[in-house]
Amino acid sequence: MIMSEASYVTTSGGQQVLILREGSTQSRGKRAQTNNISAAKMIAETVRTSLGPRGMDKMLVDSMGDVTITNDGATMLKEMDIQHPAAKMIVEIAKAVDNEVGDGTTSSVVLAGALLGYAEELIEKGIHPMVIVNGYNRAAGQAKRILDDISVKVEPRDQATLTKVARTSMASKMISNESASLAALVVDGLLQVAEKTAEGAFKVDLDNLKVEKKVGGSLGETRLIRGIILDKEVVHSGMPKRIEKARIALVNSALEIEKPEFDAKINISNPAQIQQFMDEETRMLKGMVDRVVESGANVLICQKGIDDMAQHYLAKAGILTVRRAKESDMAKLAKATGASVVTGLEGLTEADLGQAGLVEERRIEDDKWTFIEDCKNPKAVTIFVRGGSQKVVDEVERSMHDAIMVVKDVLEKPAIVAGGGAVEEELSQRLMKWSSTLQGREQFAAEKFAEALESIPLALAVNAGFDPIDIQVELREKHGAGKMWVGVDVLGKGARDMFEKGIIEPAGVKEQIIKSATECTCMILRIDDVIASSRKGPSLPTGGPRGPAGMEGME
Repeated sequence: MIMSEASYVTTSGGQQVLILREGSTQSRGKRAQTNNISAAKMIAETVRTSLGPRGMDKMLVDSMGDVTITNDGATMLKEMDIQHPAAKMIVEIAKAVDNEVGDGTTSSVVLAGALLGYAEELIEKGIHPMVIVNGYNRAAGQAKRILDDISVKVEPRDQATLTKVARTSMASKMISNESASLAALVVDGLLQVAEKTAEGAFKVDLDNLKVEKKVGGSLGETRLIRGIILDKEVVHSGMPKRIEKARIALVNSALEIEKPEFDAKINISNPAQIQQFMDEETRMLKGMVDRVVESGANVLICQKGIDDMAQHYLAKAGILTVRRAKESDMAKLAKATGASVVTGLEGLTEADLGQAGLVEERRIEDDKWTFIEDCKNPKAVTIFVRGGSQKVVDEVERSMHDAIMVVKDVLEKPAIVAGGGAVEEELSQRLMKWSSTLQGREQFAAEKFAEALESIPLALAVNAGFDPIDIQVELREKHGAGKMWVGVDVLGKGARDMFEKGIIEPAGVKEQIIKSATECTCMILRIDDVIASSRKGPSLPTGGPRGPAGMEGME
C-alpha cells in the first residue's frame, strides 16, 4: 500500500487542500486489486485442506485460550481473527451459505479463491476487471440453468434418499463413523416436524427441532426424543420425579402473590391481624393450586416463579412441577404435547392440557434435567447429543446442524445431484463448450469460470492423497463419454459413479455455492481503490484551508 503522512491536492490557484487525514493509507488500481485477491486467496488456501471426507481439522485458539477443533468452513472463518477487508468478504460468503443452506461453506470459499486466482491471470493479460465480472456473471447464470436441467427430482419424504443426503453431509465430519445412526435420527426428526403447505410442498421450521448437548456417555448414545428436554429440575423434593401418561398444563403466569404497582401500607393494630393477613395469602395460593388440580393436570410447567407455599400444595397434590421454563421451550412444548399456553390460571381447563407418555427428572452428569417424551404426534422434537468431551459434543452439534440443513433443503426443494465433485466437473465441461458461443473477451472469463469449478474435485483428490492430474484426466475422459455423475471416490480409489455409492447432495446447496462465490468474487474485482483512514485527527498545513466538510469522520 502507498503510505502518506497526509494527502493533499493543489488547486489551480496554488492552494493545498487536505483530502485524506494524516496517517491514512491508500492503494490504487492494479496494486489494490492484487492485494485484495491475494488476501482472499490466502483464506481459500487455509480452508482448502479441510474439504471432503479426507480433509484435515483445524485447531483454533482464541485470545482467552479457548480451543475449537473443527473442519466446518463457517466455524473456522468465524473463529479466525481476520483483519483484511477483502478477506472479511470471503468470511461473509461462508456465513451466507451456512445460514441459507447449512452445508457447502468450505466449497464456496474454495471456489471463490479459484475464481479470483483465474481473474488475476486475466488481469495480468490486460483484460479489464469489468469484462471478467460480466463473463463470470453470465457463466454463473448458465451454470444455474444447467444445474436445474441435470438435477434429479425426488419424492421429498423418501427416507432412503434423505438418509443418503444426511450421511453425505456427515461423511466429511468427525462423526462419519456414526453417520448411519445419526443420519436416521436427523431424518426421523425432520419428517416429524415437517408440515405440508396448501400448495403441496413441505415447510420446515428448524425451531421445532431442538438440539440439546451434554458431555458424558458416548456418541452412540445420541438419540431422538419425541418431545422436549428442559434443563430444569423439579422444584420441590416432595414432588414425584416420574409421571406416566402425563397431562401437562403450560402456564406463563407466576403462582405467587402479586405485589401492588404502587406503594401501599397496612396498619396492623393487633397480632391477630397478622395471622389473618398470612391466612389470606395462603388461601389465595391454595386457590391457584386447586385450579390446577381441578383441570386434571398431573404435570405443571410454569414460565415464571412459584411461591414456596404453592410448591408445598402442588407437592401434596402429587403434581410434578417445573418453573422458569424459557419462552421458546414453552412454545415447543405446546407443539410437542398439544397443550395450550395459558396466561392465567382462571382460564385453565382440561381442554388446555397436553399429553405425553412420560415426564421424568433425570440426572445427567452433575445436572438434573426434565424429559417430556413419548408424545403421540409431536410437532416439536429434540435430538439429545452425547459425547466424551466438550470439544466432541460441540463438533457433533455443528455437524448435526449441517445434516439437518441439507435434509431440510431436499424437503423444501426436492432435487438432488451427485457429490464427490461430480456435478462441478459436469458443469465445468458443459460451460467450457458453452463459452465458445460467446463473443469478445468475455469468452475468456467464462472459460476460466469453467476451470475454477474443477477446483472442487481437485481439492478432494489432493486431500485424499491422489495425483490431481491423473484424477483430472480421468474425470474429463468419463464425463466426455456421458458419465455425468462420476466424481472423486476419496474413500476408494480414483473416479467412480457417486450415485451408485450413495453420495448425493441437494441441488439447492450447489446453486447457493456458485451464486455466493460468484457474487463475492465480482464484488472484490470491482474494487480499484482501497482507502483506510487512521483514527488520528487531521493535520492541516499552517495557514491552509480546512478540508471538505464531512471528511474528518471517514473510516
